[in-house]
Amino acid sequence: MIEKNHNPDANSNLVYTLENGIPYSHHPYGAQYARPEGPLLLQDTHLIETLAHFDRERIPERVVHAKGGGCRLEFELTDSLSDITFAAPYQKPGYKCPGIVRFSTVGGEQGTPDTLRDPRGFSVKFYTDWGNHDWVFNNTPVFFIRDANKFPHFIHTQKRDPKTHLNHLSDSSMYWDYLTQNVESIHQIVYMFGDRGTPASWAHMSGYSGHTYKFINEKNELTYVQIHVRPDGGFKTLTDGEAAELNGSSPDHNQKLLFEQLERGEKLTYTCYVQTMTPKQAEEFRYSINDLTKVWPHKEFPLRKFGKITLTENFENYFEEMEQAAFSPSSTFIPGIEPSNDSVLQSRLFSYPDTHRHRLGANYQQLPVNSPRNLPPRNSAGCPFSLGNFHRDGPMCLYNQGSSPNYISTIHDQKIKFKDLKSDAASHEKFTGPVLDKDYKANLEKQEEDRARHEKIIHGKLNEYYAVTGVSPLDLEQPRALYEKVFNDVDKEHFVNNVVGHVSGASQPQIQTRVTQYFGLLNKDLGAKIAKGLGIEYKPLSFDEYVNSLTVASAF
Repeated sequence: MIEKNHNPDANSNLVYTLENGIPYSHHPYGAQYARPEGPLLLQDTHLIETLAHFDRERIPERVVHAKGGGCRLEFELTDSLSDITFAAPYQKPGYKCPGIVRFSTVGGEQGTPDTLRDPRGFSVKFYTDWGNHDWVFNNTPVFFIRDANKFPHFIHTQKRDPKTHLNHLSDSSMYWDYLTQNVESIHQIVYMFGDRGTPASWAHMSGYSGHTYKFINEKNELTYVQIHVRPDGGFKTLTDGEAAELNGSSPDHNQKLLFEQLERGEKLTYTCYVQTMTPKQAEEFRYSINDLTKVWPHKEFPLRKFGKITLTENFENYFEEMEQAAFSPSSTFIPGIEPSNDSVLQSRLFSYPDTHRHRLGANYQQLPVNSPRNLPPRNSAGCPFSLGNFHRDGPMCLYNQGSSPNYISTIHDQKIKFKDLKSDAASHEKFTGPVLDKDYKANLEKQEEDRARHEKIIHGKLNEYYAVTGVSPLDLEQPRALYEKVFNDVDKEHFVNNVVGHVSGASQPQIQTRVTQYFGLLNKDLGAKIAKGLGIEYKPLSFDEYVNSLTVASAF
């Protein structure tokens, strides 16, 4: 987090200078001419610098989650999680640290309205005493896909058509063509086309890890975890009509609302929970814990409170603290927390830092907003410990570690220290070299056998899903329950109207027909109602008939 250091009262003492710090002795509008009537001179350093910097003011927008906003926050650990993880920030109740949060839409570009129907990103960066720790969540507990290879294809269909350059607000054919080919998307779609798809504000919106994480405790015991962040002010949504009105009258509605709330001194809060599952429960669970399209029922896996997030204040400069902020799931996994084998999560561990390197540069983590508060450049003293890796050089390098060698050296007085955040030496098991004690090695081999047996069971559940076509009737169970048992009559009416309104924009008639069949797999009456709303004939298909009608590209 960038500290407040700008004093508006000091503006009267500012001296207008060039970027090199030399005062400019003319008015900022001044320019050098060859003669009174022109032309301009190339030697006018001020003019060249002004134009050149202006041409370079923009950085690439995020390829996903481009439109968003946020603020500063404070996290407090209210309940220890030491029984399930040795991760340092989750040990002692009362621990507090600053942070930032970014809320966003997924598919929209920077200029799109805040209130469009879309999932929302809910990303948090905690500046802990041990380094940066990120949560990169969404506002729905499930996602459209569970296969990493599908992600670029999916996002392409949320953007603009290569031929027409129209997005799904103008022609939704491409959007629904993808979804109806990939039936596992239907759980997310039932969430999104209900009123949940248009949150009333960021302060009344939940955040979910979606992915399963592995928590490891001091005894090296594994617990599977999903994280939920719930707004203390309640969960509130907009109807499609209310959202549509705001799309036109106040495109930046959520950012404006949050900014004004914080300026008034309101402290917006969320409570943090975990759902936990033992390895044995994971083996017995009906679905795979690595399937991002499924939820863990709260009756079987109740929520356990552990923390509080308070939104505290606005940024001093949006670009500096928000547009340059880089969140990544790879920063979630501090010692004591590990990734599951969810393929979408595994791919995000590479993709997120990779897009930051492209968008912000190789040294993006040296930017003040991304720099850990226990390391330079935020803390010039480098306390409690200084950076000690071998990354050097590259664009925008703010801290290059002085004369410290960029390799493991015996020539220089180099002292590399290893800091273990777990007291038990067993935390180094995965990184122990080839020379092992015989009993110690046997113990590791036994652990590996147990792990392989366990993960074979977990992976086997995914095989049931993917089989030949990439889908299973299991994909319909949870969204069917959501529509039939959770939605009331008003919710169902809104859902049908929302789908019909969006699908009616599809220019390809066959896509409209397939959408009715897609929802008909969930509930035949639902498919019929959508067909009626679209004014087309309903031609229901059985699950097998539907799957066999899909293209080869949709198969696993």
